[in-house]
Amino acid sequence: MPQRICEELSRIFQVKNHEVTLLWIENGLLKFLFPESLRCAGRIPLSSPSVATHTVTSRRAERFNNFAQVKHLRVFEVARSGSPEDDQDFRVIQKLMSAPVVDEDDSVIGVIQISRKGCDPVSAGPDFTHADLDKLEAAARVVSQLMPPVEVTARN
Repeated sequence: MPQRICEELSRIFQVKNHEVTLLWIENGLLKFLFPESLRCAGRIPLSSPSVATHTVTSRRAERFNNFAQVKHLRVFEVARSGSPEDDQDFRVIQKLMSAPVVDEDDSVIGVIQISRKGCDPVSAGPDFTHADLDKLEAAARVVSQLMPPVEVTARN
């Protein structure tokens, strides 16, 4: 299900599949559901200073058309997606939108991020607009209804 959702989001926002990220909250950590290549790359504690965790705590969608200038965790950005585009030359996130996924109990259960990668902001493509952010918020509402609940296991 995450792959189909993210492929549709890449089509809607006209970005490559590896420029869509879906993270889910489990046991106080954000885990990657998509892209597949990041599923084993690690998890992000909700206490960390990342854009995704800020999206969880603020409960607001945001867009950054100068993302390279934003303080963020770069460890996942340097992980290769496995896509042919990433293997040809390394591109970093230049532009990013991030939106919370909220369940029927009004709890944040995940985060969707759409990025544009490139060697510089111009090569990454057009800036994200306010209308794009509105579309992402609408998509996050749909995703909350489509995704099956994530099993939360107790930690010892």
